[in-house]
Amino acid sequence: MELIWDKVKAALSTQIPSHAFRMWIEPLEMASTDTNTMQLNCPNLFFHKRVMGQFSELIRSELKRLTGNTMELDLVIANGNGSKKKIDPPAEQMPLPNMVVQPHFGRLLRQDYTFDQFVVGKNNEFAYSAAMALAVRKNIQQHSLFLLSKTGMGKSHLTQAIGHQIMAESSTERVFYMTAEDFTNEMVTSYKTNSVSAFKEKYHKGCDVLLLEDIHYLSGKNRTQIELSHTLDSMYNENKKIIFSSCFSPSEIPKLNDNLRSRLVCGLISSIDPPDYRLRMKILKKYALANDWQIPSEVLEYLATELTHDVRQLKSGLVGVTTKASLLETPIDIALAAEVVKNMVSQAQSITINHIKSLVCKYYNVSPKELISRSRKQSLVRPRQVAIYLARRYTDQPLQVIGKSFNRYHATALHAIGVVEKGLKQGGPIQGHIEYLSKKLEAGDY
Repeated sequence: MELIWDKVKAALSTQIPSHAFRMWIEPLEMASTDTNTMQLNCPNLFFHKRVMGQFSELIRSELKRLTGNTMELDLVIANGNGSKKKIDPPAEQMPLPNMVVQPHFGRLLRQDYTFDQFVVGKNNEFAYSAAMALAVRKNIQQHSLFLLSKTGMGKSHLTQAIGHQIMAESSTERVFYMTAEDFTNEMVTSYKTNSVSAFKEKYHKGCDVLLLEDIHYLSGKNRTQIELSHTLDSMYNENKKIIFSSCFSPSEIPKLNDNLRSRLVCGLISSIDPPDYRLRMKILKKYALANDWQIPSEVLEYLATELTHDVRQLKSGLVGVTTKASLLETPIDIALAAEVVKNMVSQAQSITINHIKSLVCKYYNVSPKELISRSRKQSLVRPRQVAIYLARRYTDQPLQVIGKSFNRYHATALHAIGVVEKGLKQGGPIQGHIEYLSKKLEAGDY
């Protein structure tokens, strides 16, 4: 019957995506079989739930096709000592309304940022597989993952999905989820309140999994970099899991000391690229289904064709269409979608740094010469920071080129981007400035 299982796997490999096959089917091993039941070994409880929920019917169908008999599928967890644990069906549990997951320390995990809700395609297949492997496998050689992408591509989703999965697998795992800015602020507070030893104890001995986002924020913060390096050393020595995310690769982050940079690059670095048309369609369909929206296929195709910037823009477009249709009490059609899209479509391919400079100069009433001058007047610093931020967002130029075009080092350019991003999170006037200028750029009104 070992040959039958090999044939089943060969058939499944042609019917399900390659990343799903490698993750869920390859690790399964045949334990025993009779005329009515095939028993397979799986690594853990999470594998059991996923295979039985997603692939059991497919496996049964192939068994029936190959053997001519209707066979049951029995999955058991094979422990490391060779013993096996049979899984009883879980008792049905009523879902708690509006429940969010609270890790041991740091920010809340978003309820919808799970592996089940992540849509996989060629642009993110490797990152997804690496994140999933880190989350569900106990005995792995790689304990560190660096997720790299531009804003809105899904790195925060994958980071939080790891946290969700680890906590679902084991309630005893101490998962910390935070940004690099959170870590910095906590460290500074510990120095001010003479509680440094408690801070060190918390991360060195009280943390099993560290999910640290926006690592580029640490540029130039030498004391925080030193402390984080010590923390990472302690966690690496104990084979604890560490996940970083950033819009910049470790080599691209300026003013980063060599010790920390070496720790960031010693793990697996996985980039996430913009989604292609097929993946954009899958994302739109899944998001519509999750929200119980009935969207005509031609509207989904139109949105997938026009909204190509990132996943966040794609979802915003779908929300915009459904919201406008609801408010106006009109049917969802191409004309309605076009009205929404015309205010969103990014013309990033045609937008240049010079276009951005020209628009910012007109908006803030400064001259191009003043914009790139060495002056540190606030009336010039803010327009310069906004222009650098927009250049990073709407062009594909590397940070060094952007900095040079504004007569600045790339470290200064990174700082400017950080200042604007922080201002956007806090709201206030700068948010209105960015929204207005973004609409102008996307409309081609330079």
